[in-house]
Amino acid sequence: MQITYEDFEKVELRSGTVVKTEVFPRAKKPSYKVWVDFGNEVGVKQTSAQVTVHYTPESLIGRQVIGCVNLGSKNIGGFTSEFLLVGFADANNAVCLATVDPKVADGEKLF
Repeated sequence: MQITYEDFEKVELRSGTVVKTEVFPRAKKPSYKVWVDFGNEVGVKQTSAQVTVHYTPESLIGRQVIGCVNLGSKNIGGFTSEFLLVGFADANNAVCLATVDPKVADGEKLF
């Protein structure tokens, strides 16, 4: 399916820094609760992420990531997920986070 450039512009993929993480035992699949600072315009948002294979909660702190911040909220095991943390599946279907290199300001929009 092909989309227009105008459609793509509506997707808010933004850079942010992980500021807090917790193990999420109520999730159906192994997950963490992750809080990311997306800068002054968006602020800190929280999500549930199935990234337990390649990352520990401690290794995520301070990591700059990419999140889609305009998809709306979703309730996951009683926790409100406010954005989608994006990544790619490895050969075993474990999530490898999409990141920014070198670092940019939190809240920058992908274009």
